[in-house]
Amino acid sequence: MQKFLFLAILVYSLQACQAPSTSKESTSKEDTFAYDYNQLKARVPVILLQDGDRKILIVEAFQGRVMTSTATGMAGNSYGWINHDLIQKGEYQTHINAYGGEERFWLGPEGGQYGLYFKKGDPFDLAHWQTPGAIDTLKYPMVGKGNNWVRFVNSFSLENYSGTRFDLKIDRSIRLLEEKEAAHMLHVSLDKVKWVAYESDNQLSNEGKRDWDKSTGVVSIWLLGMLKATPSQVVILPFKNGGGELVNDAYFGKIGADRLVKKDGVLFFKGDSKSRGKLGIPPSIVKPVAGSYDAAKGTLTILRFNYQGDTAYVNSMWENQRFPYRGDVVNAYNDGPNDTGRQLGAFYELETSSPALVLPKRAAYRHVQQTFHFEGTAEELNAICKKVLGVELSQVPKL
Repeated sequence: MQKFLFLAILVYSLQACQAPSTSKESTSKEDTFAYDYNQLKARVPVILLQDGDRKILIVEAFQGRVMTSTATGMAGNSYGWINHDLIQKGEYQTHINAYGGEERFWLGPEGGQYGLYFKKGDPFDLAHWQTPGAIDTLKYPMVGKGNNWVRFVNSFSLENYSGTRFDLKIDRSIRLLEEKEAAHMLHVSLDKVKWVAYESDNQLSNEGKRDWDKSTGVVSIWLLGMLKATPSQVVILPFKNGGGELVNDAYFGKIGADRLVKKDGVLFFKGDSKSRGKLGIPPSIVKPVAGSYDAAKGTLTILRFNYQGDTAYVNSMWENQRFPYRGDVVNAYNDGPNDTGRQLGAFYELETSSPALVLPKRAAYRHVQQTFHFEGTAEELNAICKKVLGVELSQVPKL
């Protein structure tokens, strides 16, 4: 009997060693949705929206941000980067509490004479940069919840670099998208791929006693997603032909040609969290979509948002600006060591913004964004990428 067991184990081991390899990387325990879910719920209250294997995880205490999502259940890939060490520490940090999360609500502009992240008179450098607590540590109370949606509302005040006060109310709703709706939005078939999709609807109101005016500064809705970086992750940013020279790739220093490739109507940007860099697409050449592709994991991410042809966007450059309303609509950021040699984490970001909001008192504006994650073969993902982003996966360089 013992001899039989030994031979059976030996045969099984040999078969396992000779098993054909797959083009997709396996998902490690730390990369699974179950790991992130269990780590988070042990430390903060969480909200789980799910439809079968499609799940998203939200934290009310972190401004109602979407922390992560999965297309393939608890054991599947978890897309959002989460700073579990910081959350476990439970102590507020200077500059920013980088909890992570694949879609968070922020406000722009960041720098400049109308910036919200620097005090009046301070230099525009990392030592004086400070994320306002209203979009960093303030809880946005949940005011409603259904099977596939949740809503948060909060009011607060901010002051910009020039001393202008803003009294604001944010009304933020997040919902899972159903298959028919998601397929219709992108005009693609989802029959063969694994997928998850959700929408955030962010309404910002001017609750003050005065109309907002460009001459004293205005704000914008800014949605940012911290997504897990990998050695093979490439951000894909389509833009209108003929305007490549208008792309801003100098936020934190010029990005090298080994990390940023400009082709006809599309930018490819390495998302490996090894070198700090940021770029932006202005309204003159923007397309209302952005994405990223990881060939090793067989995953494709797409962002879609409600761009309506506006031309005035706040400028977030860290400088006294000559043109404070010549900002970007879409941004991508790759984390890496900063001036001090430290970095926030192993993530890259996809970001979208509303236009500069010149709101009369009691008026409001809605910025709506959808996030899609797909898993499948290169052929299956190529059909979606080509349809939505206008890019063949064979065009994506190995940066």
